[in-house]
Amino acid sequence: MPPSSSFNAAAQATRVAGLAATRAGVDVRESEDMPDLHAASELLAAVWGRSAEGVPIPSEVMRSIAHADGAVTLARDLATGDLVGAAVLIRGAGTSTYSLIGAAATGASDRGIGHALKLRQRSWALAAGLDTMTWTFDPLVTRNARFNLTKLGASASEYRLAFYGVMSDGVNGADESDRLVAHWDLASARTLAATEGTLPDPGCPDLDDTASVTVLADAPDGAAGYVVDAGGTAWCRGPRDIVALRRTDPAAATAWRAAVRAAFVDALGRGRVADGLSRDGWYRLSLPDRAEGAEQ
Repeated sequence: MPPSSSFNAAAQATRVAGLAATRAGVDVRESEDMPDLHAASELLAAVWGRSAEGVPIPSEVMRSIAHADGAVTLARDLATGDLVGAAVLIRGAGTSTYSLIGAAATGASDRGIGHALKLRQRSWALAAGLDTMTWTFDPLVTRNARFNLTKLGASASEYRLAFYGVMSDGVNGADESDRLVAHWDLASARTLAATEGTLPDPGCPDLDDTASVTVLADAPDGAAGYVVDAGGTAWCRGPRDIVALRRTDPAAATAWRAAVRAAFVDALGRGRVADGLSRDGWYRLSLPDRAEGAEQ
């Protein structure tokens, strides 16, 4: 069920964002000061790499985004004061926002800094009267996908082929940049459960249960099943570590791109929604009325 009309989602967002920042050991806040933005641009370049066009997002562009009522959110280590995370969002149409980019510093990615940044973005947006957030992510990077769909409570019903063309940074290699479009309803019951840590884990299909699980396609790595149907819910498994695979076996990475693309284009084209990712890399592709947290 949706939250009651008297529920203060903005207050809840502020509370959980503060808790996440404390757990990560960071101070998180917005900034439009040029020294901060220079440091943020360098951090994003260090994580995402530089392309032939330069850094992912220059400090001058960040300054313009902040001036246009967007937000540049920074995370600083409470002990050292060092910048350890940054995220940038803009306003979209109506009451929507669009998150352009975000990253935790290399070596600090396991502290929960990305989570603290995202929850701060949600808090900032709700306080500004905005209620949805959109961004894109690579469906092959399953760790990010689990963060987006399971930990935050976003969902994805749109798949964009070669969204950025062929990229040349240190993370994407020379792979085509297919993207899932994440949609985050900032005050929904599903998001509230996810941000409180109570959204159920999606689990994964039991491939040994041949009575109720049908294998629709085998995986590019030779393992049995990467697309299956289990009682009307579709599942698609992604690669274990696509970033490493792009470095060590580009042909295998390309095979995974083609396989996952085919699965998602088919499933989402049939009206399914990606609404969860298991710990071992299985996307759950639900029909809308069966999606986790669907509101009646």
